[in-house]
Amino acid sequence: MCMSDKISKKLKAIKMLMSIMGIYTLFILITIYTSVMQIGYVNAAKRGKAILLSDNDFLKAGNYSVAKEKMSIATTFIDYLFFIFWIGFGVKFLEQNIHFENEAFLNIAIVMGFLVIGSVTSLPFGYYEKFVLDEKFGFNKSSKAQWVKDTLISFVMTLIFGSLVIWGIYAIISNFTLWWFWSFAFIFSVVILINMLYPTFRAMFFDKLTPLQNEELDAEIKELMEKTGFVSSGIFISDASKRDARLNAYFGGFGKAKRVVLFDTLLEKLSTRELLAVLGHELGHFSHGDIYKNIALVGAMLFGMFGIFGNLPSSLYMELGISQAPYSIMILLLLFMPVLGFVMMPIMGIVSRHNEYAADRVGSELGGVGGEIELANALKKLVTENRSFPLSHPLYIFFHYTHPPVLERLRVLGVSLGDIDTNALGSACQADI
Repeated sequence: MCMSDKISKKLKAIKMLMSIMGIYTLFILITIYTSVMQIGYVNAAKRGKAILLSDNDFLKAGNYSVAKEKMSIATTFIDYLFFIFWIGFGVKFLEQNIHFENEAFLNIAIVMGFLVIGSVTSLPFGYYEKFVLDEKFGFNKSSKAQWVKDTLISFVMTLIFGSLVIWGIYAIISNFTLWWFWSFAFIFSVVILINMLYPTFRAMFFDKLTPLQNEELDAEIKELMEKTGFVSSGIFISDASKRDARLNAYFGGFGKAKRVVLFDTLLEKLSTRELLAVLGHELGHFSHGDIYKNIALVGAMLFGMFGIFGNLPSSLYMELGISQAPYSIMILLLLFMPVLGFVMMPIMGIVSRHNEYAADRVGSELGGVGGEIELANALKKLVTENRSFPLSHPLYIFFHYTHPPVLERLRVLGVSLGDIDTNALGSACQADI
């Protein structure tokens, strides 16, 4: 190869490296800017007329929202510093200090080293959020012993299952020319498997699930499910209140293995009709195949990600000073996953918000006469009990919201909002309904 060709390839690699740094920097700047706009918006709004909450709870919810965004800015900045560290020094550091004769073990150890360092550095933020922020605002019900136990279980599961996934990708990269396509197919299969097994694993290691004992409510829920053809392996109550005071419910699994899981906090705070309206909303997602649509969107994101990183030139790795080994490819994928997720989020948000409106219609229809009122009352209680600040900056909604603003949902359900201007306002409701 002549000198001019080498120089040309080096320049291309440098240009691509600068582009990668530029893209990640732009992602960080937009993320921080969005949070700053949200903080300013909420700080101004929390001093105004209270909406859906009492005056005291409205102010408290605003303060909590601001505190969360400030922490988000801090973690985003730390993530950026770590990105620079990994790109500039970190991967080379792991290469030089981890040694195994077996190539598979070497790749697993280096990628797991990357993941473990990331997990350890995130622990202070997780602790702060749980035992400072959530404690201050009355959400945390977990003890420090419980948090340590949960953290250790998550760590062990990451080591075991993470290692298996890394080994799988290593084997694919080592044996297939079109490795990026087969790696995508493998990871996409893992995502589907996780969705199927999530309720089972959560019940095994984190939450205690007990069958619903209220026979009357059980019969009403089953009647509701029959209307949409939903087949479930059972209706269960989760002891979520031992960790958190928030209200929630979810459907998990595929096929006949699907479970209906209700948080005990939800049963405590909602009336039977309101609870049925919430479940009717979730059944609306099932009847419209929304879970499959969401998985398809995730698949599209993964396909794009593997397609991009499966075709990076070797000169880029040389410019970074690392070998084009499977572990380097996997670490780069993991580093850039938040960027691709951020790019996809507005698209997924638009689709998801459309699906939420459609599910609201089903939920109100399944509730019979007055069903829309019961669903609206349930939404109001979720905002009240979760102390969610009901107003958000439009830019924040665009980038972060998977659910429509609660005030818009109430308006569509026919609830009178008086003189409230709901233009570009939103709800940060934490429940998945």
